[in-house]
Amino acid sequence: MKKATLSLAIALSFAGLGGCQTQENPTATPETQASQQQNFATFSSQFIDDLWKESPTWALYSGFHQYDGVLKVPNAKNRALSLAFNKQELSKLASFDLDKLSANELIDYRLIENLLRRDIWEIEQFKSWQWDPSAYNVAGGFAQLINEDFAPLDTRLRSVLARMENVPAYYQAAQDNIESPTLEHTQLAIMQNKGAFSVFSDELLNQAKESGLTADEKALFETRFNASTNAINEHIEWLDGLETQLTRDGGRSFRIGETLYEEKFAFDIQAGMSGKALFDKASADKVRVQDEMAKITSKLWSRYFDTDMPADKNTATKQLIDKLSSKHVKRDAFVDEVRAQIPELIAFVQQKNLITLDPNKPLVVRETPAYMRGFAGASISAPGPYEKSSNTYYNVTPLDGMSDESAESYLREYNHWILQVLNIHEAIPGHYTQLVYSNESPSMIKSLFGNGAMVEGWAVYTERMMLEEGYGDFEPELWLMYYKWNLRVIANTILDYGIQVQGMTEQEALNLMTQEAFQQTAEAEGKWRRATLSQVQLTSYYSGYREIYDFREELKMSQGEQFDLKGFHEQFLSYGSAPVKYIRKLMMN
Repeated sequence: MKKATLSLAIALSFAGLGGCQTQENPTATPETQASQQQNFATFSSQFIDDLWKESPTWALYSGFHQYDGVLKVPNAKNRALSLAFNKQELSKLASFDLDKLSANELIDYRLIENLLRRDIWEIEQFKSWQWDPSAYNVAGGFAQLINEDFAPLDTRLRSVLARMENVPAYYQAAQDNIESPTLEHTQLAIMQNKGAFSVFSDELLNQAKESGLTADEKALFETRFNASTNAINEHIEWLDGLETQLTRDGGRSFRIGETLYEEKFAFDIQAGMSGKALFDKASADKVRVQDEMAKITSKLWSRYFDTDMPADKNTATKQLIDKLSSKHVKRDAFVDEVRAQIPELIAFVQQKNLITLDPNKPLVVRETPAYMRGFAGASISAPGPYEKSSNTYYNVTPLDGMSDESAESYLREYNHWILQVLNIHEAIPGHYTQLVYSNESPSMIKSLFGNGAMVEGWAVYTERMMLEEGYGDFEPELWLMYYKWNLRVIANTILDYGIQVQGMTEQEALNLMTQEAFQQTAEAEGKWRRATLSQVQLTSYYSGYREIYDFREELKMSQGEQFDLKGFHEQFLSYGSAPVKYIRKLMMN
């Protein structure tokens, strides 16, 4: 599912929000300020309407269904139209006097500005549309239409019918665009496009045949269905040839280098620091967490071993973790165990009064759809603010495709304790809970154009918060595994910058993850793959977590006995998925 990860450039954030909120325009009357805010509210509403015309598939994912039948062809003409749209909207933004906007309005302004500038940068500078073949896959939008019950089936099938018209042109444009691709993204594209046939299946064709469509519509549906499946098959064959060529001759490096990395980091993370500064902070935090794990290991050692504890603290910690990791579910029960733990997390949150959960917003644990596999083992697919009552899906990839050795390694990584932390992160009170609150934000801009570091940071924050509040009865084994999990978040930042900027090799990356972050080989190999396929996103977990946790601790210090944890959580989440530094400003006013 496409989610916008929107951040402001560091220079813009310091020069913009930080300065504007502390300055007053002596000539601005309350009447003119109110008029300016009303004008901006009108602009924001119109901008969203125009954006959905520009990005119909994103509109579909967000629950806005006016353009469900439109599949935009990613050709040069439409890229030029996108550039023109972004530049036109930037020009409109420039007409507003920022000193006359409220803090809430100003954040919306900056989020829109960042979206537009990032899209221009993506087309003109980053150019992943040239070198990332995995960017081209039609399955997601069709799956959204088929699987979500937001309208009668016949209505959704008619949107599928209209959308299928452009599938052949879509893949032809993809092939025209792809130039000097990476081998890694080509291989991902092959796997995920093969997964598209879980959507373009005989079941879909039978649904159309048995539906209330007219005879002419059914005939056209079958014709377009066959043309679509042929186009996907032909594209996979083309990608297979491309993979053979790249394997033989070599291709573009997946490493984007320092300049592009720092630019992407500024747009996506918006942490008020550079990627290099965050890397340095994570490197120092790694040592601190290792020390905490060593203390727990020293206390637990005699409970699990009859031998003397190794002198090297990391060696001892790794041996204890390896011993504990043998406690895990059976491979065929992995998805079922995830499903079974959700009610337990809900009960704990309610018992401790940590945050209000809405029982009317369904969370459905499901096996990860085939077209989404190959990137992450667990993820959340959430409805947009237009469809607040629709299901949120917790996607969990079953282990049936793994060898016995790989499955055992994976299960040892997601052992009895870590699996609980994973479910806190992804579901209760992590991603699922935050995204439900985000949809309730009075600002549609903040709900739609979420900041990835805030979203991921909240999920990581809740892991520690739950344990601090007594989840697991302060069991030292759970705390040790939590630190292991937290160390992985820290290592993600080190990995991402190290791989994309510093040229970290696969073996160096595996050593960091297995020897210093105590991860299992299967997890480390999967993370290496993920780090070759994405950039910057892996840093969002650590960046957002540190910002949220440090802010909470600051408030606890200043408010003393007046600090209310549930109140903090609900106020923090009420601002949608805005960058943490902006939420902080709103809560401190």
